[in-house]
Amino acid sequence: MQAMSVPSAARRPVGDLLRDWRVRRRLSQLELAGDAEVSTRHLSCMETGRALPSRAMLLRLAERLEVPLRERNELLTAAGYAPMYAQRGLDDPALAAARAAVELVLAGHEPHPALAVDRQWNLVTYNRVVPLLLQGLPAELLEPPVNVLRLSLHPLGFAARIVNLADWRAHLFARLARDIELSGGDAQLVALRDELRAFPAPAEAAHSDRPGVVVPLSLRQPDGSVWSFISTTTVFGTPLDVTVAELAIESFFPADEATARALREAFATPR
Repeated sequence: MQAMSVPSAARRPVGDLLRDWRVRRRLSQLELAGDAEVSTRHLSCMETGRALPSRAMLLRLAERLEVPLRERNELLTAAGYAPMYAQRGLDDPALAAARAAVELVLAGHEPHPALAVDRQWNLVTYNRVVPLLLQGLPAELLEPPVNVLRLSLHPLGFAARIVNLADWRAHLFARLARDIELSGGDAQLVALRDELRAFPAPAEAAHSDRPGVVVPLSLRQPDGSVWSFISTTTVFGTPLDVTVAELAIESFFPADEATARALREAFATPR
């Protein structure tokens, strides 16, 4: 799928966009100019529209500002240059190597659950363990596209099964806030955050001062047992495609031996 072009009348000047990204990253003109090895005067002229950045300069500034690839295309277009980064579906033949790498990581993580999500936290693919955790959830919440955060915090979703819901909810909102900041205020992420805030909040408050280095996810199972996980996130290191850049693999590791044993037994049981 190709990225949609934005009508020229709706485009903001590239200088305005650069200034917005600099402010979001909490950098002064002096700091950014030093990082990008350009004079403060020249940077000021680019931000005010008195000078048009070259393509190379624009990409250098975007790199220093950690602008996501999707928004780098917007910067290039606003400056009158062609977009540099393609946006294709993960099933596109050109992304076969990336798709194979994702599937390899997911399969290699079994018998522990792992899944891949896009920038809006929509489920892209998952390994064979994930369906074990989805059993018993309402079918309407599993209709594609499945949003992992919505599924986690919806009162009819995992929220009813998460033992430490207050802590996990606070953890997810912190991650979502970080995603919104890094993306420059992605409208879909902001709408998702507002939707999730409307879900019933747990009666207890989150305990940010609890000992430990990570926030575990503790899920109560139908038999009354509790499976506890710690999670890690993996992203592609040097992506040149918007879809690949926005892909994240969420891997869940057992936080205790009881969970590890239960997963081995459940995964080994014929289904």
